[in-house]
Amino acid sequence: MQSPLPAQQPSAFKSERDWRVWWRLTRPHTLTAAFVPVSIGTALAFHETEVHLSLFVAMLVASLFIQAATNMFNEYYDYKRGLDSAESVGIGGAIVRDGIQPKTVLMLAISFFAAAMLIGVYICMNSSWWLAAVGTVCMAAGYFYTGGPIPIAYTPFGELAAGFFMGLVIILISFFIQTGEVTVVPVVVSIPIAILVGSILLANNIRDLDGDRKHGRKTLAILAGRTNAIRILASMFIVSFAWIVGLVALHIVSPWTLLVFLSIPKAITAAKGFIGKTKPIEMMPAMKATAQTNTQFGFLLALGLLISHWL
Repeated sequence: MQSPLPAQQPSAFKSERDWRVWWRLTRPHTLTAAFVPVSIGTALAFHETEVHLSLFVAMLVASLFIQAATNMFNEYYDYKRGLDSAESVGIGGAIVRDGIQPKTVLMLAISFFAAAMLIGVYICMNSSWWLAAVGTVCMAAGYFYTGGPIPIAYTPFGELAAGFFMGLVIILISFFIQTGEVTVVPVVVSIPIAILVGSILLANNIRDLDGDRKHGRKTLAILAGRTNAIRILASMFIVSFAWIVGLVALHIVSPWTLLVFLSIPKAITAAKGFIGKTKPIEMMPAMKATAQTNTQFGFLLALGLLISHWL
C-alpha cells in the first residue's frame, strides 16, 4: 500500500509558505524603525528615573503594531493604485504575488491600529492622557503615508515625516512615559535616529525611482535624480555620525555613545551599493544595508547610553 506521506507534503509546504507570507506582510526589515527609538528613549530615561518595564514593553508593542499597520496600508494602497505587480521587487507584494485578499490586508491593518489604541489607553492611564492626542496624530500619519487623496509617500516629504514620527516623536514619548517630562537631551539625541529612519525611506525610493516616476510620484529621489539622491543618502549617514561626535564634544552624552561608529562599515556598504545600479533587484542589498545601518547605529547608541548609566 502506498504511503500517504507524499500527499501530505504539499499541505505542509503550503502551511510554511503561508506563515512566511503573513510575516513578510509586516515588512520585518522596517520594524526596527519602531524598536530602536523606543529603546533609545527608555535608555535615556534610565539617567533620570527608575524605568518601569511594563511601560517599556507596552510602548514597544504599540509602536510595532503601528509600524506594521502602516506597512499594510502601504501594501493595500500601492495595490489599489496599481504600483504593485507580480514582477515588483521587494518584500511587499502579498496581494499581487501571494494571493492575500486586499480587504484582508486592510482589515488586518485596522486591527493592528485598534490593538495599538488599546495599549495606548494603558500607557495614558499610567502617564498622561495628552498622549492620546499625540498617538492619534502618529497613527493618522501612518495611514496618510499612502492613504488619502494626497499620500505623503507621493511627495518629497516622506522621509521627513517618517523621521519625525518614527524617530523624534517615539523617542520623546518613550522618555516621557518614564520620566513625566521632556528635556533637551532626548530631543537632540533623537536627531540622528530621525535622519536614519528617513534614510530607510530614501533608500526604498531610490530603488523604486523609475516605477514611482511612471505612476506620478514626486518623491525626493525623483526630484533630486538618482545620483544626487545617493549623495543625499550618504550625507545623511555622515551627519548622523557627526551629530553624535558633536553631542560628545558638548558633554551632552557620554563618549560611550561613540560605539555607534562600529556601524560605519554597514553605512558605507549601503551608500556604495546604490552606485552604478539602475535595476531594482540590483539595489536590494543596498536597501537592506540601509535598514541594518539604522538598526546597528540605534542599538549601539542605546547600549552606549546604558553603559554610561551603569558606570
